[in-house]
Amino acid sequence: MSYKPYIKPVTNAFSDIVLPEPRFSKFAVFLIKLLGRPYLYLINSLAKIVLKREDILFDIFKRSLAGEGRYIIAFRHPYDSEPQILTWFFLFKLKQLAKRKGVKFAIKAHARFIYTYEIARWGGFWARFIMPRIGAMPIHHNKIDSNGMARIYKAIIDGPYPLALAPEGQVSYSADTVPRLEQGVIRIGFNSAEKLSELGSDMQINIVPLSIHFRYGRKAKFAMEKLLLKMEKLCGLSSNKGLAFLERVRLCRDYILELNEKFYGIAPNELPFEQRLEKLMDTALEKGERMIGVKSYGDFFYRMYRLRQHCWDRIFLPNVHSLDGLTEMERNLYDLGAGEAWYIGRHQELIDFCWYFRIPLPTEHAPLHQQVEYIQNLWDFASRSMGGALANRKHIKPRRILLVPAEPININERLDAYKNDKKTTINDTLKKLEKAFLNCIEEAGRED
Repeated sequence: MSYKPYIKPVTNAFSDIVLPEPRFSKFAVFLIKLLGRPYLYLINSLAKIVLKREDILFDIFKRSLAGEGRYIIAFRHPYDSEPQILTWFFLFKLKQLAKRKGVKFAIKAHARFIYTYEIARWGGFWARFIMPRIGAMPIHHNKIDSNGMARIYKAIIDGPYPLALAPEGQVSYSADTVPRLEQGVIRIGFNSAEKLSELGSDMQINIVPLSIHFRYGRKAKFAMEKLLLKMEKLCGLSSNKGLAFLERVRLCRDYILELNEKFYGIAPNELPFEQRLEKLMDTALEKGERMIGVKSYGDFFYRMYRLRQHCWDRIFLPNVHSLDGLTEMERNLYDLGAGEAWYIGRHQELIDFCWYFRIPLPTEHAPLHQQVEYIQNLWDFASRSMGGALANRKHIKPRRILLVPAEPININERLDAYKNDKKTTINDTLKKLEKAFLNCIEEAGRED
């Protein structure tokens, strides 16, 4: 039987990506209108987008677009298509829904998304072309980026569009829990409120929690079985088809973990799955850091993001705008560094995913969407173990997509407390955001 590698390694270095200054292009909007629906069909089929508590979004867009307030939409990011879904929804669907309720917007509805430079690197031509032309603003995740932050604050102060960003910082793979929130959205909110106050403006800054949930139909059960059969074949466990569904899932999960433990030289042990996964993450992170040549310091996410940044910076060379004119030897050395970084990045991709996969198996009585989520994540576990990344994730297409907003969190009301004790106020506001998300999850659960 012929062997075909799961993924193709990157073996060449590239010059740095220079993105145009973010702006609003009618041509880009036309392209999204023309191609957006077919694109969303490819990743989500004919899923119907359902907006819950619609008055919240109607009001914040009406006020924002009329220049009566400044809003930051903090959206959950459990899957990987939320920015695309929300971009299309805000541009082409929200106005129609609002009009039916007698709500009119002063200008065309839109939001300015914040994304990391990494997306421009792995997202290819269309990401680099479209995002800057719909006003989306890039930012470095693990580097000081004064230009990027200045651009964001200017967008908030000048308006009129709401900002949109994921406070989780990346895909979190879990819709019914809130594994982790970063402080960035809260800090941006308070810093923006201070800047507006310094300018003598009484404009209010509000953070709007928005939770997103996929719901599935009967076809998803067949899709889950198909994906599980594929995993069993991958793991050499095809003879287990007669077992209960969740037992087959457990056997695949344990087999993938055992192979990883052997690969990283971790001795067999009887610890629970979650603790074994933590040991795997720590070992893989230390190995990646040794290979890239950086010291281990800082918390887990700081180390992981730093490792990711170093890898990308060897593949896309910072401040190198052209590789023309290099000697043959110089070019080959850059390519060697890029190839090494790509392989080191495989450890980082596994580490990233495993942090979020420390969850128990779903029970047989768990809602269908939780079972689907786990099966998709289990495939991702296998994929990352073979050198894959987010782009190799398998999608089971939903029947409905629920958008559940919560009441805005007024930042200005907390501004005095922030000036007196920044750390405590940021943490308290972050807890309020988390609580709002949990309430959204509870409301979405009533749709089951």
